[in-house]
Amino acid sequence: MPRLLLLMVLFLTAAVRGGDWQVYSVGGRDYLSMDNIAEFYNLPSVKRSEREVTASSGLRSLRASANSADFFINNLKFILSYPTVVHDGKICVSRMDLVKLIEPVMRPSAIKNAPTIDTIVLDAGHGGHDNGAMSLWGPEKTFALDVVRRAKALLQAAGYRVILTRDGDYFVPLEDRVRIANQYPHAIFIAVHFNSGGWGTGVETYSLAPRGVPSMMADGPSVSDLVQCTGNARDAENIALATASHAALVVKTRMYDRGLKRARFVVIRDIAIPGVLLECGFQSNPYDGKMIATPLYRQTLAQAILAAVTNYRRAVGGSGAPAPRVETIARDEAPAVSTTDYDTSTGRTAATAAPTPASDASTDEKPAGDEKPAGDEKAATDAKVGSDTKAATEVKPSSDAKPSSDDPPPKKRKPRPAAKAEPEDKAATDKTAKSPAPKKPAAEAPAPAPAVKKKKKAS
Repeated sequence: MPRLLLLMVLFLTAAVRGGDWQVYSVGGRDYLSMDNIAEFYNLPSVKRSEREVTASSGLRSLRASANSADFFINNLKFILSYPTVVHDGKICVSRMDLVKLIEPVMRPSAIKNAPTIDTIVLDAGHGGHDNGAMSLWGPEKTFALDVVRRAKALLQAAGYRVILTRDGDYFVPLEDRVRIANQYPHAIFIAVHFNSGGWGTGVETYSLAPRGVPSMMADGPSVSDLVQCTGNARDAENIALATASHAALVVKTRMYDRGLKRARFVVIRDIAIPGVLLECGFQSNPYDGKMIATPLYRQTLAQAILAAVTNYRRAVGGSGAPAPRVETIARDEAPAVSTTDYDTSTGRTAATAAPTPASDASTDEKPAGDEKPAGDEKAATDAKVGSDTKAATEVKPSSDAKPSSDDPPPKKRKPRPAAKAEPEDKAATDKTAKSPAPKKPAAEAPAPAPAVKKKKKAS
């Protein structure tokens, strides 16, 4: 009997270790290999080249390039908060990006406490004295308003209550737009803008940056990155909504996919409901600008907004561097993005707080106008998002204080067969928080951007 009990213990131990996350840390930032991530999300077909790895199963796929922030989920482009690193010949993704981007995108139905949605708040950028970006064919404020009016008609026909932050050519302060949105707890917020900046082209989508992650519209890390924003309470829903929105934009418009990015624009930073900001083409580019001026293109954008809302609602329903450190964490427990303080003098990393519900940073990105990137590449991308396609993105905080976070890990959906434990001899870097990595997935699923210039935006 004692021998039988011992055999059972050894068997169970092997099963648990077979499901472990291998977390590598160099310089204070934690990473997980693409092999580890692919195994977790049941993506058995893994193809590798010297600079790229793709893991797939049917229509579901993850693709990463070495030392790059470009990351593709189901052929849709996301910009990681931290570029990938290569360790021991394997491409690795930061723990923050796994928890705050990949998990809610791959398994949106596992998002907890998502409010039911019956109201859509549409925010047409600029207005009144604030024209926004100009083209030969007209101002951004006019085209944005036309898009939300068209979207309102489609959404109302589908049974939604629709609120417009402005329904005419007048100026609405950013704080008032936030106040309007926060009056509706069972709502989502979609801001419509058009970009500007040289010959940049294509569409891009912005979701609120998690706490501790620099805004991609800022000039590097800031102390304010460590401050929690109101909107960070909805990090998972924000990225799921942004994914549904970006996929719909790319598929419907067939414009160049500039990616899903992170920022702290006031209108998505200070709202208490899931929110997203869409950049639907470049006013400064003659090709984009002429198209934006056509009713047909603006109607297409309205249809993309309807598709985004429908798919979201269906999916969520609710050198000096220290030596690498390899840590093994039971996958049922999942890596947590709890914050770490990294001491550059000793090369030691110490956890400063236990995981807490999503609380992440805020910044004072509140310009007279929101900054907008520009570039000069164009292409049409085919990223499909349907009722079962899902979605969900991050930068680097200062080396002293790091925020503590994060969301509790998703629940394991199916039991997984025992597997051999990976050798613990890997490493990588992380200067910020740790967050719970996902639990056992039941797979679900629903595009380099040119150099950019920055431009401020008013809404």
